[in-house]
Amino acid sequence: MFSEVIRLIKDEVTDEQQIIVCPPFIHLHALAERSKNHPEMAIGAQNIHHEESGAFTGEVSAKMVRSTGAEYVILGHSERRLYFNETNELIAKKIDTAILNTLKIICCVGETKKEREGGQQYNVLEKQLTDGLFHLDKTQFGNLIIAYEPIWAIGTGITATAAQAQEIHQFIRKQVSGWYSNYVADKTTILYGGSCNPKNAAELFSQQDIDGGLIGGASLKARDFVDIVNAFN
Repeated sequence: MFSEVIRLIKDEVTDEQQIIVCPPFIHLHALAERSKNHPEMAIGAQNIHHEESGAFTGEVSAKMVRSTGAEYVILGHSERRLYFNETNELIAKKIDTAILNTLKIICCVGETKKEREGGQQYNVLEKQLTDGLFHLDKTQFGNLIIAYEPIWAIGTGITATAAQAQEIHQFIRKQVSGWYSNYVADKTTILYGGSCNPKNAAELFSQQDIDGGLIGGASLKARDFVDIVNAFN
């Protein structure tokens, strides 16, 4: 699939678009090698352990990830929060470890269906941002991409409307602005990650505060993935 993505990207995607592919750990080195001649593409891991080193059998450290040639890591994904009980405080530790090892971070935030129906989405997001990300100084924060995951729209086939997604992205950007500055907020990339597909990508990406997508299931089909990337054109 990766070879097909590379072929399609070479033929169709502009140099102005940045694509980050985050495969399972076992493929990091091979894909990092394959992507060396494709400056528009970077490779990232799906997780790291929060300690730099130690007796943690089966875990993968930030240093290990960096040694593969990967440049990014996804942290705070909703599945990690749900199934592995990752807290905002643990995610903050992972962010610090990633930065120490010169990894750039895609940090996920988002609310559950119950939290949204209870009108708690803004409180949940504010706490995730404050406890997980906002301990960083401005320079460190520059290594972050924020990805908004409406958990109620992941793997359900339900997608937030473009207006709903924009509303939350705008809220996140205002939080960044209030904590740091308007300049930092404007420079921060905020991605949408909730059942984004070739049919809805263009409308989502046309919103003022949506800078791209964190693509899940649709990324498993090369044609669909590249069509989503091309929605920016």
